[in-house]
Amino acid sequence: MMDKIKLIISVLLVIAGIVGFYFLESHALIFRVLAVLAGIVLAALLFRTTPSGQMFYAFVGESVAEAKRVVWPSRKETIQTTVAVFVLVLLVAIFLWVIDTGFMWLVKALMERSA
Repeated sequence: MMDKIKLIISVLLVIAGIVGFYFLESHALIFRVLAVLAGIVLAALLFRTTPSGQMFYAFVGESVAEAKRVVWPSRKETIQTTVAVFVLVLLVAIFLWVIDTGFMWLVKALMERSA
């Protein structure tokens, strides 16, 4: 039950930050943005104390670690792959154009015969 209350308070803190943004309409923009950021940061800190928050932060940490293990292609590999994709797209476009032209010619020939 306490965790649900913490989650509700977290949502209310974010809402309070947004309300603060509009409430401080006559103040400088920096203070308005700080109000929103304060609401989000306080909500995140409170959310982290809940089991759902702990699982979320663990997931984010594991995701970052997994992203660091990814082997990104080199510039040369990226260019080669991009060129290959463009060539294949061009070939398929030409193939479909030839097929479409052939069907158009066939339909035109059949229509002239029936007339």
